Amino acid sequence: MDIIPEGQAMFAPPVADSQGPSAPPASMFDSMPGYEGTLAGGGGGFLPPPMPTPAPMPEPGPIQPQWNIPSITEDTAREALILYASSKCCYSSAPAKDGVITNMEAFNTYRYRLETFTESRSTEWSHEPYNGQPVDAYAQPPPGPWDIPAKAPNFFLNNQQTIKVPYTSSMKSCHGCVGMGRKPCKDCAGVGNKVCWVCNGSGFRMGDDRCSSCSGRGRTNCNFCHGQGSKQCDVCHGKQQLLVYIKLTVKWTNNSDNYVVEQLSGLHVENFSQVSGKELFRDSQYLVYPLINFPDPSVVQASQRLVNEHQGKFSQTSRILQQRQTIELIPVTRVTYFWEGKSHVYFVYGNEFKVNAEDYPATCCCTVM
Repeated sequence: MDIIPEGQAMFAPPVADSQGPSAPPASMFDSMPGYEGTLAGGGGGFLPPPMPTPAPMPEPGPIQPQWNIPSITEDTAREALILYASSKCCYSSAPAKDGVITNMEAFNTYRYRLETFTESRSTEWSHEPYNGQPVDAYAQPPPGPWDIPAKAPNFFLNNQQTIKVPYTSSMKSCHGCVGMGRKPCKDCAGVGNKVCWVCNGSGFRMGDDRCSSCSGRGRTNCNFCHGQGSKQCDVCHGKQQLLVYIKLTVKWTNNSDNYVVEQLSGLHVENFSQVSGKELFRDSQYLVYPLINFPDPSVVQASQRLVNEHQGKFSQTSRILQQRQTIELIPVTRVTYFWEGKSHVYFVYGNEFKVNAEDYPATCCCTVM
């Protein structure tokens, strides 16, 4: 054991640079037939699916003949406004309770929704610490990305699954630690100790008093690496080797678009995203057929446009598994009421009887002393 003479501080030796690259080198990844464009960390984009087998022509869905919205009662309209006022901290409930309803007008508002449930696939090189996993690269050609079975979830539910592509796994030396299993500690630059913060490396505090913090050495052990000068490699977890393979990511996505008929009620279309309506029509097939014979021509046009857009757009980068189109009838009632000599208007809409009252006449009941 070396003895440090009194008054002589301990200095750190120069650090050897054994830090590996932060990103795996391109030479680490083999060339796999059918996966030549696969990149590390993704970025290769979604893989186009194979040409689908000819599918039967979609059948026009049945059209519900009843399109009328039942009117709400005056009591329901008043209760909705009372509940709305009570939900606001500074709104007086007097207009809601005492206002005289003079007119109620119902408006037909339709919401058309098209959903296209798709499956997309992408590949990237990946790695994990080697713990004896099977190494099967070049044992036989790997299957194509769309030939690998994956269990799809229920239709119209987003999901994701990652799969290790068979016959692409190989064992490589870890790039993070150059196969050492450990990396120099960044906090002490790989020395295992640091300058004592009490004596600033001199070994003494005042005069000839030896520093009690470092016992006169001038340096203290690094708390991050416990004096070892290195830490376990966070890439290979100390295993020195990596299992390198191609990872397939399968995504199931429900792509949805809405069209709401904007009526002359005065209520903005954006409000309808917060409520539900009565479902009048539902059609679910592999590929749906645009609507026909619907009373509102704008809904028919929206259906034709969205069906063409979805089938053209999503078939390029993914596989369409199912489509669904629905029509909801959203009740909207424009209520006019009289309170303290003035006329006011509010809207009750949706199955939830949500209220929009932008000109509510008593918005502040607080008294400033």
